[in-house]
Amino acid sequence: MRVFAPVGELTMQSAPAQLEEGRRLAAAGDLVVDFSAVTAADSSALALLLEWMRFARAEGYALSVRGLPAGLASLSRLYDIDALLPVEGGA
Repeated sequence: MRVFAPVGELTMQSAPAQLEEGRRLAAAGDLVVDFSAVTAADSSALALLLEWMRFARAEGYALSVRGLPAGLASLSRLYDIDALLPVEGGA
């Protein structure tokens, strides 16, 4: 399985730059999105993740998440979407 590992911030300002790369990878095969190198994230990162999941699913591929920061896990619970996120080892 291929790994996509965004680096640095995934915030409202930086998320648009990552959108197309994630879409391209999610539409090309099974993918793990590894958040381990993300230094700051806001709800934009969750929006990206949901978009990449849609792309992967539309192409018949699986997408899973690794290294989800505690703040994003907390936001996903707040928005009641935590059950939708395919987090390796649980959120």
